[in-house]
Amino acid sequence: MGDESEWIKLPIDQKCEHKVWKARLNGYEEAAKLFQKISDEKSPEWSKYLGLIKKFVTDSNAVAQLKGLEAALAYVENAHVAGKTAGEVVSGVVNKVFNQPKARAKELGTEICLMYIEIEKTEPVQEELLKGLDNKNPKIVVACIETIRKALGEFGSKIVQLKPIVKVLPKLFESREKAVRDEAKLLAVEVYKWIRDALRPPLQNINSVQLKELEEEWVKLPTTAPRQTRFLRSQQDLKSKFEQHQAAGDDEEDDEEGDAPVVDAYELLEPVEILLKLPKDFYDKIEAKKWQERKEALEALEVLVKNPKLESGDYSDVVRALKKVIGKDSNVLLVALGAKCLAGLAAGLRKKFQSYAAHVVPTLLEKFKEKKPQVVQALQEAIDAVFLTTTLQNLSEDVLAVMDNKNPSIKQQASLFLARSFRYCTPSTLPKSLLKPLCAALLKQINDSALEVRDAAFEALGTALKVVGERVMNPFLVDVDKLKLDKIKESSDKVELVHGKKSNASKEGKAGASGKVCSSSSSGDKVDSSSTKAVGQSKKPPAGKSVGASKKVKAVVPPSGPSGKGKKGTEIKEVEPELAIEVCEERAAAVLPASCLQQLDSSNWKERLASMEEFQKGVEVTEKKVLPCQALVRMLAKKPGWKETNFQVMQMKLYIVALIAQKGSFSRTSAEVVLDGLVDKIGDIKCGMKAKEALTAIAGACSLPWTAEQVVAMAFAQKNPKNQSEILNWLANAIKEFGFAGLNVKAFISHVKTALAATNPAVRTSAITLLGVMYLYMGAPLRMFFEDEKPALLSQIDAEFEKMQGQTPPAPIRRVVKYDADEEEATEEQDDEENGNVQDLLPRTDIGDKITSDLVSKLGDKNWKVRKEGLDELSTILNEAKLIQPNIGELPGVLKGRLNDSNKILVQQTLAILQQMATAMGPNIRQHVKILGIPIITVLGDSKNNVRAAALTTLNSWVEKTGMKEWLDGEDLSEELKKENPFLRQELLGWLAEKLPTLRSVPTDLMLCVPHLYSCLEDRNGDVRKKAQDALPTFMMHLGYEKMYKAAGKLKPASKDQVVTALEKAQAIVPAKPAAPTKTSSKSNAGAARPPSAASARVNSASANDEADAFKSDAKKGKSTGVASKLKSAPNKKVPSKPNIKDDDDKSGPIFIIVPNAKEQRVKDERALKVLKWNFTTPRDEYSEQLKTQMSSCVAKWLQDEMFHTDFHHHIKALTVLLEHLENEIEGTVACLDLILKWLTLRFFDTNTSVLMKVLEYLKLLFTVLNKEDYHLTENEASSFIPYLINKVGEPKDVIRKDVRSILNMMCNVYPASKMFNLIMEGLKSKNSKQRAECLEELGALIEAHDLNVCQPTPTKALKEIACQIGDRDTSVRNAALNTVVTVYNICGDQVFKLIGNLSEKEMSMLEERIKRSAKKSTTVSIKQLEEKTQRPQGINQNAAMPRKGCEEVPSKLNQARSSNAHSASESTHTIPKEFQLDLDEIENDNNAGGCELPDLVQHKLDELYEPVCIPEPKNRSVSPHYDEMHGTTDSTINFVVSQVASSDINTSIQALAQIDEVLRQESKVDTMSGHIDQFLIATFMQLRLIYNTHMADEKLNKTEILKLYSCIIGNMITLFQIEPLAKEASMGVLKDLMHGLILLMLDSRLEDLDEGPQVIRSVNLLMVKVLEKSDPTNILSSLIVLLQDSLLATTNNSPKFSELIMKCLWRMIRLLPSNVNVINVDRILLDVHNFMRVFPRERLKQMKSDLPMRTQKTLLHTLCKLLGPKIMDHLTLIENKNESELEAHLRRVTKHSMALSGGKTDSETEKGGSTIEDKESKAKISETLAEIFKKIGSKENTREGLAELYEYRKKYSDADIEPFLRKSSQFFQNYIERGLRLVENEREGKGRISSSSSSAGFSSPPDELPYVASSTSIPSTGSTNGEEVGPAVYLERLKILRQRCGLENNSKHEEDNPQPHFYPKPTVPTVVSSSELLHNKLTHLRDSRECNQEQESHPPMQTNSSTTSAANLDDLKKRLERIKSSRK
Repeated sequence: MGDESEWIKLPIDQKCEHKVWKARLNGYEEAAKLFQKISDEKSPEWSKYLGLIKKFVTDSNAVAQLKGLEAALAYVENAHVAGKTAGEVVSGVVNKVFNQPKARAKELGTEICLMYIEIEKTEPVQEELLKGLDNKNPKIVVACIETIRKALGEFGSKIVQLKPIVKVLPKLFESREKAVRDEAKLLAVEVYKWIRDALRPPLQNINSVQLKELEEEWVKLPTTAPRQTRFLRSQQDLKSKFEQHQAAGDDEEDDEEGDAPVVDAYELLEPVEILLKLPKDFYDKIEAKKWQERKEALEALEVLVKNPKLESGDYSDVVRALKKVIGKDSNVLLVALGAKCLAGLAAGLRKKFQSYAAHVVPTLLEKFKEKKPQVVQALQEAIDAVFLTTTLQNLSEDVLAVMDNKNPSIKQQASLFLARSFRYCTPSTLPKSLLKPLCAALLKQINDSALEVRDAAFEALGTALKVVGERVMNPFLVDVDKLKLDKIKESSDKVELVHGKKSNASKEGKAGASGKVCSSSSSGDKVDSSSTKAVGQSKKPPAGKSVGASKKVKAVVPPSGPSGKGKKGTEIKEVEPELAIEVCEERAAAVLPASCLQQLDSSNWKERLASMEEFQKGVEVTEKKVLPCQALVRMLAKKPGWKETNFQVMQMKLYIVALIAQKGSFSRTSAEVVLDGLVDKIGDIKCGMKAKEALTAIAGACSLPWTAEQVVAMAFAQKNPKNQSEILNWLANAIKEFGFAGLNVKAFISHVKTALAATNPAVRTSAITLLGVMYLYMGAPLRMFFEDEKPALLSQIDAEFEKMQGQTPPAPIRRVVKYDADEEEATEEQDDEENGNVQDLLPRTDIGDKITSDLVSKLGDKNWKVRKEGLDELSTILNEAKLIQPNIGELPGVLKGRLNDSNKILVQQTLAILQQMATAMGPNIRQHVKILGIPIITVLGDSKNNVRAAALTTLNSWVEKTGMKEWLDGEDLSEELKKENPFLRQELLGWLAEKLPTLRSVPTDLMLCVPHLYSCLEDRNGDVRKKAQDALPTFMMHLGYEKMYKAAGKLKPASKDQVVTALEKAQAIVPAKPAAPTKTSSKSNAGAARPPSAASARVNSASANDEADAFKSDAKKGKSTGVASKLKSAPNKKVPSKPNIKDDDDKSGPIFIIVPNAKEQRVKDERALKVLKWNFTTPRDEYSEQLKTQMSSCVAKWLQDEMFHTDFHHHIKALTVLLEHLENEIEGTVACLDLILKWLTLRFFDTNTSVLMKVLEYLKLLFTVLNKEDYHLTENEASSFIPYLINKVGEPKDVIRKDVRSILNMMCNVYPASKMFNLIMEGLKSKNSKQRAECLEELGALIEAHDLNVCQPTPTKALKEIACQIGDRDTSVRNAALNTVVTVYNICGDQVFKLIGNLSEKEMSMLEERIKRSAKKSTTVSIKQLEEKTQRPQGINQNAAMPRKGCEEVPSKLNQARSSNAHSASESTHTIPKEFQLDLDEIENDNNAGGCELPDLVQHKLDELYEPVCIPEPKNRSVSPHYDEMHGTTDSTINFVVSQVASSDINTSIQALAQIDEVLRQESKVDTMSGHIDQFLIATFMQLRLIYNTHMADEKLNKTEILKLYSCIIGNMITLFQIEPLAKEASMGVLKDLMHGLILLMLDSRLEDLDEGPQVIRSVNLLMVKVLEKSDPTNILSSLIVLLQDSLLATTNNSPKFSELIMKCLWRMIRLLPSNVNVINVDRILLDVHNFMRVFPRERLKQMKSDLPMRTQKTLLHTLCKLLGPKIMDHLTLIENKNESELEAHLRRVTKHSMALSGGKTDSETEKGGSTIEDKESKAKISETLAEIFKKIGSKENTREGLAELYEYRKKYSDADIEPFLRKSSQFFQNYIERGLRLVENEREGKGRISSSSSSAGFSSPPDELPYVASSTSIPSTGSTNGEEVGPAVYLERLKILRQRCGLENNSKHEEDNPQPHFYPKPTVPTVVSSSELLHNKLTHLRDSRECNQEQESHPPMQTNSSTTSAANLDDLKKRLERIKSSRK
C-alpha cells in the first residue's frame, strides 16, 4: 500500500508516465474514461496528452498496453488534435502491437489505424503500414497487409491510394512465409474488386500458379462495383445517404458507383528507361546501307518499346530515325517494322509523345500509298497510337493536306483514320470549327470515282454524325442528295463510339455501372490499352454530354416540333424554288385586296400610291407564317416595277420590301427578285435611304455575307459610280451593324481594288472607308492585299487604318433572323468562322525547301558566330515569306536547342524569330507548341531580366495565335512549374494568373500543376510566394475549392494548415468565369479582335481590385531588401519526392502561419480565464506547455521543436531563424507577436549568456521593424513582456544592461511613454540594487524627454516614490535618484521641493548640494554642447567636401554667430520648411566667407596717392607630383580613372576619386572633365548602389572604410556641382538616377547606427541642394518629375518617405523658377507633366493617402502660369495628343484665373506708383524689362551691362519702383546692386576715371553663391556691425574708392598680376589668414561676410601669412588713411 500511496493521488497524465506499471494501468483506465467524458473536442485538456499517446500504445507491460490501446482509440476518436500524433502512434502500433500474441491487441491496433484514416490522416497511416511490410517479423507483415486490406474494403480506392499497394504486391507474393503470401492473395482480390483488369499487367510476372489461383478467385467476384462503407469525417453527407439506402434494403440503384475512380493500368506501371539501353551503334546501323543491319537496329528498338510504360526523355533522335525509315526506306518490311516501333513508342509515352506527333503524321499518311496489307496495318496501328497522344485539332492540317492527293489509297486511309479518330471524340472535342473543313473534304470524296474512297468517306461522315448529332451535321450536308445522305445515316447506325456505350445504355434506362465498362476493356490491344486512361478520365462528362446531345437530336428530328425552324429547315427555305407569276398572283390575292393588285400598274401615280398604301396595310396585318414573301415581291416588281418614276410611290415600294423582309420568312429566292432594283435605286437622292433600309432588312433575313456578295457584284457590273459609292458605304455600315462573320473577304477585296482604281473620287473614298471598317475586324493582315497599290493610294489607306488603330469593333446591333432557334450553336460556329476566316484568306508560303541541311547545321554549329549567321538567315527567310505554312522541316528541333544557348544574345534572337514565326504561321503554330512553345516557358527561368521579358513577349504572341488549351494540355506545364527556379516560378505563375481568368474552361491537366503551386506558396523566395498567392484564385476559378482542398490533404501538416488558410482567403476573391457570348456580343467582332479585348478587360478589372494590396505588400517588401537578398542568394534545396521526409524539407517555407483573429481570440481566452494569465515570478512547466499549444497553430512545426528544445543550442538556432525571417515575414511576426514576446520572456530566465545576448539582438531588430511599421504594442503584449525585460536591467554584466536600456528607449516608440513609466516604477520595488538604479536612470531619461506629464499616476506621487530612493543604502541607487530629481528641477525649478514632499535633513542637504553642483556643471556643459554642435557641421564638411585648412575656422564661428542671433534671425526670416533651411550650411562651405563688408567711408577729394596698395600674390594648392605621370590630356586616361570610381574595391575607388578631385580643384585642368560628366556621375551612383546593396550588408567590412568612401564621393560631387558649366552637362537620365541614389542614401537607416552616419546624411543633404541649384534647370526638373512618377508607381522605391523627399526637391526647384524660367525648356517640362497627369489623372491622385503629389503638381503649374502668363499655352508643342491628360484644360483655368487677379493688382499698383510710368509704358512691359535687367545682373558675364541698363532705366523713369524686385533677393544682393549703381553713376557723371582693371576687379561678376542667395529661399542676414573695429579689407575698399574719385590709377604690381575673373568658380581658393583672424573676433554678420566675398573673389590673397605680416599691413593701411584725411584738411 505504501507504493500505491505514492502515485494514487497523482494527476492522470503523470500516472500514465509513471515507472510503476500498475500506476500506468490505472492512468490508462482513468484516461479512457476522461476521454469519453470530454464533450468539447477542442478542449485544452487534449493537448496535455499529445506527447503521451505513443507511450500508451508502446507500453512494455502487455496488460497495461491493452488498456493503453483502448485509451488511445478513445483519444483518436474524440480529440481534435489527434491528427498530429498519427505518424508516431501508427509507427508504434506497427512495431509494438502487431507483433503481440494477443488477438485483442492486434484488433485494437488495426482499429486505431482505421480511426486515423477516418479523421483524414490516410497518408501517414498508409506510409507507416507500407514501411511495416519491410519488417523482418512476418507477424507484423501479415498484420499490416490485413490492415491495408480492411482499410481498402471499408474506405474504398478513393481514400486509400492503390498505386503504392500494387507496387509492393509482386514482392509480397515472393515471400517465403505462406501466411504472408495468403494475406497478399486476399489483398490482391480486394484490389481487383476496385480496379478490375488494370491489376493484371503489374502482376503478369508473378508465379504462374499464384496467378492461376488469383484468376480463379477473381472470376468468383460479383460483377457489380464495390461501395465505400466507412466514411471520413468530411464525408458525413455520403454516410447518411449510404445509411438511407441500407435502410431501404438496397432496392435502389445508386450512382455512387459511377464515382469510383477508374484506375488505368498504365498509371500503376513503373516507367522503363530505354534510351540508355539502345545499342551503342543504333544510329549508325539504322542508316546503314545493308537492310539487314537496319533491320537489326529496328528489332532491338522493337523489343524495348514493347514495355507498356516508358520513361520520359528526349526521343527526338529516335523519332527522326524512325520517320526516315518509314518515309524513305525502300524495303517495305522495314517500313512496317519502323511503324510498329513508332506505335510502341507512342503507346509507351502517351501524352509525352505529343510534341513528336505533328512530325510523323504527314509521313505516315504519305506512306499509305503502299498497298501491302501488313504495311498498311502497321501504319494504321502507328497513326492510331500517335492520335491517342495528341488531339485531332493538332493533326487536322496534315490530314486535310492529303485529302486532295491523287493516290486513292492515301485518300481512303486518311478518311478511315478520321473515322477511327472520330470514335474517340465527343461533341466538345469535335467543335464545328474543326468539323467544317473535315466535312468539306469528305464531301468531295463521296463523289470520288474510286469505290473504296467513297466508302471510307461515308464511314467517316457517319461516325461524325454519330458523335455530334444531326443538328450540328445538317448544315454541312445541305447539298448532299438523299441517296448519299441515307448511306451516311446507315454508316452512322453501324458505328459504336468509344464514349458512346454509356449513352446508348441510357436509352433503355439508367446508366450502367462504369465498372462494367472498365472491366470489358482489354489490355491486350495496344491501342485500346493505351487509351484506357483517356477513356477513364473523361468518362463521366462526355457521357453526360452525349445524353444531352441525344435528347437534343430527338427534339430536332420531328419536323413539326418547335425545333423545326432549326438550321436544316432554314437551309431548305433559302433554296426556295421560283414561283410562276400565276402562282404569285394567286398567293398575293389571298392577303391583298383586289383593288390593290389592279392598281399596281395603273398609269395614274396617285392610284399607284393608294395601291402601295393598301399593300402596306395588307402586309402589316398578315401573320408571319402565312405571308407569301416571294409572291408579294414579285407583285411589286410587276410593271412599272423598279422603273417607277414617281419618287413617293418608289419610297413606299422600297419600304414595303423592307417590311416583308423583316416580317416574313424571306428567302434568298425572294431577295434575288428585288436586289437588282434596290441596287439601281441606292444612288437615288430621294429613294437612296429607303433602298439602304431595304437592303439591311434583306441582310437580316438572308445573312449579310450572301446579300453583300450579291449587291456588290451587281453594283460593279454597272457603270454608275454613284451606285457603286453608296453600295460600299452601305456595306461599311452594315458590317458594323451585323458583325464580320462569314463575309467573303476575297470577293470584296477584288471589288475594292476595282473601286480604288476608279476615276470617280467618291468611289475611291467609299472604298477606303470600307477598308477602314474591315481593318477593325481583320487587323494588320488586311494591308497585305494592297501592298502593290500606288504609293499615294497606299498612304491614304494607311491614314484610314491609323484612324482605326486602337479602336475595338462595335458590338453588333442586328442579328440574322434564321439563328433564333439555335443561337448558342450559331455563336460558337460564328466565332470559329471568325477566328479562322481572316487567316485562311491570306496566301501562305511554304518555306520547307529553304530549311536546308546547311542552314540546320549552321544553327547547331559550335561557333556562336556561325549560329548567329544561321539565325540571321532564318530571320531573312521569314521576313521575305511574311506568311508561311506550318511545314518548317527540322527547324523546331534546332531552334529548341538555341533557346538553351549559352550566348544570351542568341537566345534573345531566337525568341524574336519565334515571335516572328508565330505572326507568320498564324493559328497553325499550335502544332509546334509542345516542341517549341514549352521551351519558351523554360527561358522564363533565365536570370537576366531582358531575356525573361523577351520570352514573355514571345509566349504571349504564341498564345494569341494558339489559345491556351494546347499549353495546359499534358504534363509539360506542371513539369516546368516543378523546377525550383524562382525566376521561372514567379514569371510562370504571374503569366497563368493573367491568362486563366480569361478562359471559360480548361483541360483537366491543370490539376497536375496544383501540388507545385502549393510548394510555391511555401517557397523561400518572397516574389514566388506572392505570385503563387495571386494565382491561387485563378486556379480555384476553374478547379473549384473542393478539388484544391482535397489536393492540399496530401501535404504535411504544417504545410497543409498554411495552404488551407491561403485557400480560404483565395475563395473569397475567386474571379467569375467569363460569361458565354450573349446574343449581341456573339456576332459582334471577328474572333481575332474580340477575345483579346475580353481578356484585357478581365485582367484590368482583376488588377484594379488588387492594386491596393499590391502596394501594401510591396511597401512591406521594400523594407526587407537586406534579408530578402540574402535569402534569394541562398541556394535552393531540392525537395525529395518521397512521402516520408521529415524535418529539413519543411524549413523552406514561411515560419509563421497567419490565422485571422487568432491574437484577439487568445486575449479573450486569457480574460475569460480559459488559459493561464502570463504572470509569474519564475515560469512553471504549464506556462511553457500552454505557449507551445498556442504556437502549434501558427508557428512552423520544425521551428517550434527548436524553440521548446531542452538544449540551449537549439534556442540559439531558433533565434537565428527568427532574425533571418523577421523582415521577410513582418505580417506573420505581428500576428504572432504576443507569443514571440512570451517565449522571449521564458528565455530571460535561462542562465546561458549566449541565448540572452541573441534574444536582445533580436529584440533590437524587432522593435526597429515595428517602429518602421508604425505598430503599437497591445496591453496584453506589453504586460506579458515589459516587466520581465525590466527585471533584466539589473543584470550584473554591463553589456546586457546597456542593451536592455537601449531596448527600453526603443520601446517608447511602440508603447506610450506614460505607461512605460508606470511599469518602470514597478521595477523600483525590486531587491536588486542595480535594477533599481537603472530604473531610476531610465525614469530620469523619460522625464527629460517627455516632461513631467509622463509621470504616472501623478507627478507628485511618482516623485515622492523616486525621492524615497535618495535614502537608499546603495550609493548607485542614491545617485540615480538624486540625478532624476535634479532632472525634474531643471524642468520646473523650485517647485520640485513641493512635489517630492518631506525629506530628512540629510537627504535634503544631499539634494541641495547635487542641485548646486548641477547648476555649475550646466554652464560648462552648455559650452561643451555648443562646441560639439559647432564642431559637428565641421565634421560633416570634412566628410563631405573636405575643406582646406584655411577655411576650417570659419564654420564654427559662423555657427556661433548663428546661435547668438537666433532670435533676430527667426523674426526676420520668412517661414521656410525645415527641410530647406540649408542656406547657413551652404555659407559654411563657402570658401570665400573670409571677409566682411562695412559701410563706405565719407567721400573726400584726394589730391594724390603716393604708394600703391600691395596685395600678396596668391598661391595655388600644390598638385600631386604623380598627376602628370598618371593623367594625360587624352580622354582615354579620364575614362580609365572614371571607370575605377565604380570599382568594387574601396581603396581603388578612393584613389580614383582623389585623382578626379585634383583635376576639379585646378582651374587649368578642369576643362579636361568636360564631356565626361555623365560618365563620372554614372560611375558614382553605381558605386553608391554597390555600397548600399553590398558593402553595408557585409558585416566583415570595416564601416570606417565605407564612411571614408562616402566622404570622398560626396566631396567630389560637391566640388563638381560648384562648377556650373560642368554641372550643367549632366543629362536628365543621369540626374534622375543620381537623385534616386542620393535619396536612398538619406533614407538608409543603417547609417544612423554608425558614429559618423548622421554627418554623412547631412553632407548628402547639402550635396542635393548643390545639385538642384547648379544643374541644368530643365534636366533636373524633368528628372524629378519622372522620378516622382516612378516612385508613385512603386517601380523605384516603395517608401512613402522616398516620394516625399522627391516632392521637397521639386518644391525647391519651384522656388527657383522665377530666376530660371527664361533658361528652362518649358515645352519639355510640360511634356513631362503631361505624361505624369496621363498616368496619374486627378481622380487617381485624389485616391492617394497623401495629397502632396496633387499639391506639388498644382504648385508647379501655377508657378509656371504665373511666370509665363498666357504664353504658356504656346509651350505644348511636344505633346502629340493633348486630350490624353487634363494638362491643357488645367493650364487654361489657371491662366484665366491668374489674368483676372493680375489685372486687379496692376491697377492698384499703378495708382500707388503714379501716372508717369503708366503714360510711357504698360505695367506688364515694365515688369518684363526689369526682370530681364535683373537676370543680366544675376549672371556673371552680363553683370556690368545689367547694372548699366538698370541705371539708365531708373534715370529714364525716375518714379520706377524696383523695390518689389529687390525684396525677393538677399540683403547682400541689394547692397551689391546699390554699390554698382553708385559706381555707374560716378562713371557717367565724370567724377573720376575708374580704371578698367579696377572696375572689372570690383564688379566683374557676382559671387559664386549669388544665384543661391538671390533665390526666394535664402535667409536675409540680420544685425549690424554696431561700429565695431573693422578689418583690413574694409580699409582697402575705402582706399580704392578714394583713389578712383581722385582720378588715380590702381595700377600697382599686384593689380597687374591679378588674374582676370575665371570662367569657373574657385572652390579651392583659401581664405586670407589675416582676415580669418580678424573675423575670429569681429565677424557678427552674414551680410558683411557675403560682401567681402565679392571683393576677395577678385583679389585672391595669400594662402599662408603670419600674424605679424597681418598686423604690419593693418598699421600701414591706417597710416595711409591718416595721411589722406590730413591732406584733405
